[in-house]
Amino acid sequence: MAESAGDPLRLAFLLVPQFPLLPFSAAVEPLRAANRLSDRAVYTWEMTSLDGRPVVASCGTALAVQSSLAELTRPDMLVVCAGLEPLQLAGDRRLRSSLKNLARQGTMIGAISGASFILADAGLLAGRRCTIHWEYADLFRLHYPRLELTQDIYVVDGNVFTCSGGTAALDMMLHFIGEHCGFKLALAVADQFIHPRIRQHGDHQRMGAHLRYRFFNPKLAEVVRLMEDALGESLDLQAITRHVGLSTRQVERLFRHHIGMPPRQFHLQLRLRRSRTLLLETPHAVRDIALECGFVSTSHFCNAYKRTFGRTPSAERQKGSR
Repeated sequence: MAESAGDPLRLAFLLVPQFPLLPFSAAVEPLRAANRLSDRAVYTWEMTSLDGRPVVASCGTALAVQSSLAELTRPDMLVVCAGLEPLQLAGDRRLRSSLKNLARQGTMIGAISGASFILADAGLLAGRRCTIHWEYADLFRLHYPRLELTQDIYVVDGNVFTCSGGTAALDMMLHFIGEHCGFKLALAVADQFIHPRIRQHGDHQRMGAHLRYRFFNPKLAEVVRLMEDALGESLDLQAITRHVGLSTRQVERLFRHHIGMPPRQFHLQLRLRRSRTLLLETPHAVRDIALECGFVSTSHFCNAYKRTFGRTPSAERQKGSR
């Protein structure tokens, strides 16, 4: 995008039922601030829905829209906002056709949070890098195994962009403001929102282990990272300790001191948390989830799951589907 000097850039936000309000607001509010700081309309935007009716966000708030998708006059940029129930519009031919037509006409099309499923279903992510909220990553890979999914906070690839959601939407919009109006304005907008560092597209979604678990030992952080990368297999603690240059006894002491449990128990909890996500977000059979999370048998998995979460994997899935 060149620096803005003429007509305002026209955006539209397609709201899908159960869309997350935080990333939607984080995408819209920077546009308002950019207009205010520029003392003119650098951007205009409107809300749209599939049927032109108000849309209820995941928090229960209903937002009015100005048009249905069919009535929408081609915008420069369309941002699809979806969150909970990301597969609810899978196979919607009218939506798929509308998105493809807009892309052919030159509209830049993007997704926030779970809306990456919608772009993938429309074929707009083929041959492109993309991202999605980390909680949906396993389900996304299941449905679109050939797509190049990253854990970046956002990805811009040609005339298509995807955003993992949350506050990453603010960083993404600051990126677009910087391209459209110059980095000075992007910094001023970031300052308005007390956002001291504009994250770049290559930044990863999740905090480092030392921040998530509140310890500041770099070798322990590396051990945790290696454990998180090996959730589909039993723990080879000796190989990990050799890799970081510590003895098994040293790692045991670090875990007890900083995390409050031995490393094998910690790794088991990581695998069980991943299994819970797979149970709630994918249709995988319980026995397949047990194998994916490194359990030697379904019975071992079910017993460990019930001890940790107070219910069996089958009961967890039934509870989550209500």
